[in-house]
Amino acid sequence: MTARLGSATTATAYQRAWFAGLREEGGPLALVNADAPQEIFRAMGIPYVVNQWWASIVAAKRQTQRYLGLLRDRGYPDYIEQYSATSLASAFEDDPDQAPWGGLPTPSIVLGETTGDAARKIFDVWGAQPGVTYYPLESAAENEVPERWWELMPHRWEEAIGSDRLDLLTGELTGLIRFLEQTTGRVFSETRFRAVLDLVNEQQEWNRRTRDLIAAARPCPIAVTDGIPSVMVPQWHRGTEWARDAARAFHDEVRDRVDAGFAVCPDERLRLMWIGRGLWFDLEFYRRFQESHGAVFVWSMYLAIAADGYLRYGDDPLRALAARFAAFSDQLYTPPWSAEWYVKEARHHGVDGVVHLVSDDARGSYFTTRALRAAGIPVLELHADNVDARTGDGLTARMTAWLDELP
Repeated sequence: MTARLGSATTATAYQRAWFAGLREEGGPLALVNADAPQEIFRAMGIPYVVNQWWASIVAAKRQTQRYLGLLRDRGYPDYIEQYSATSLASAFEDDPDQAPWGGLPTPSIVLGETTGDAARKIFDVWGAQPGVTYYPLESAAENEVPERWWELMPHRWEEAIGSDRLDLLTGELTGLIRFLEQTTGRVFSETRFRAVLDLVNEQQEWNRRTRDLIAAARPCPIAVTDGIPSVMVPQWHRGTEWARDAARAFHDEVRDRVDAGFAVCPDERLRLMWIGRGLWFDLEFYRRFQESHGAVFVWSMYLAIAADGYLRYGDDPLRALAARFAAFSDQLYTPPWSAEWYVKEARHHGVDGVVHLVSDDARGSYFTTRALRAAGIPVLELHADNVDARTGDGLTARMTAWLDELP
């Protein structure tokens, strides 16, 4: 049994081939945020690229600084929300031969929530580019916060999120469908849409089983750097049979490893949780401390939010989709939604400590750290941007010193 997950290499190869085909297709193309309702585009047969996925590819290929320079050269800040701004820099690409994977095709529509002043401005600049339309979605809030939202979301999402928020987003999605029909000539089919949502729920049920397998396994059977592509590439293709089957294959491979007692770190002594976005400019960070400290990252938000944040069942498919995204950022970033969930997941996975990546644009990070420490879980805060290597000085030294003191 090799250390690398076959599902990870398969997913990465699939994504590369898909992107190559996308570049050759032509026709309408959407650039969408990770927390946007991509299922509508899936049902209408409109290809899309996920904004943050593309930023991760640019960072992994060591191209972020060049892309941030393209923003700086045009008078835009290169130090604010780099994760979201990287794709915007692709609009100003001046050396296609250097571009990762051949470069990002120019989208015809960009879609994202107005979650903050900087994010809105990034999309406004996108919308000023020739042939590009920005379709904004509101970011609403609710005073009433549900307890243990992860138990409510699959079936009782109206209760968890609130009818006003769902009314707003459902209306906006209805407008989005009309806009896409008018501008692309594609027709929205509710029958097709329901089939897409059914496939998404099947996929997330497999992800939930996989999350629970890893949480219970001693020792940890996979590297988090394999878990991320194994779950996230299928997430970007959710609503397809390929994505559903890829999630099942990921689960089966993890199950086989657990049954065989496979250890990604044979000398596992410390189980760690990584809160925050992937550290795309230094993926080796996650394995760097296995030999020296027996420290293994057993958790990242990607599989966990797939397990707890996506399942939505109901008779009204468009409202169910609105329920998937109306409170998505709350689940990850807004206390007490996020803080209580992270504590739950830390306990579920039996971690000995948490490494919390805090970016400049992080929302609610203080409360997450406070909640974990109040639960008796040691936390190391690392302040850095996840794609901007300029902010990464000293991370390894800080991590080493913390692990040396960790019981």
